[in-house]
Amino acid sequence: MNVTTLCLAILFQEEATGYEIKKMSTDGKYSYFVDASFGSIYPALARLERDGFVTCREESQPGKPARKIYSITEAGRARFAANLLEEPEPDIFRSAFLLVTMYAPMLPRHVVSRAIDIRVNQLTQEIEKLTQLAAEEQTPGAHWAIDYGLCCFRQSIEYLNDNRERLEAIAGTANDSPLPAAAE
Repeated sequence: MNVTTLCLAILFQEEATGYEIKKMSTDGKYSYFVDASFGSIYPALARLERDGFVTCREESQPGKPARKIYSITEAGRARFAANLLEEPEPDIFRSAFLLVTMYAPMLPRHVVSRAIDIRVNQLTQEIEKLTQLAAEEQTPGAHWAIDYGLCCFRQSIEYLNDNRERLEAIAGTANDSPLPAAAE
């Protein structure tokens, strides 16, 4: 899935401004699908409008520039449906936490322990966010996706809790740590 498909997905549900699309794709229920920046959203919206998949109208605001509000067209709905029929790309998983774990032997135990605590806290916050989304009116497919996300996050926390001692035990075991003594 790309930013163009993400914009169509959001507009499939409701009309929105570029700013609202960005907000929904970073903080809202669409934040789990594609990394989207203003630098990718606005060109995608321009292409979608040029190709007839969305329309744009301006809405004036007192004392502010006019807002551009985007709506999906019937052609855009058909394009979105066609995009959903394509084989999904593999999920991309990146984790700064996992980089820390790879180099745990070079790090002091308290740094590794803190990294685990931070990761558990981050996952707990994601669970809270998804739980709030589940309480809102959602489609059956959205509820399934939320349940899947909750399962993944809960399993991650369980794994971290069950295996934290293994990681903490290897912390600081490297004899050739490139970290300066002050970092410890």
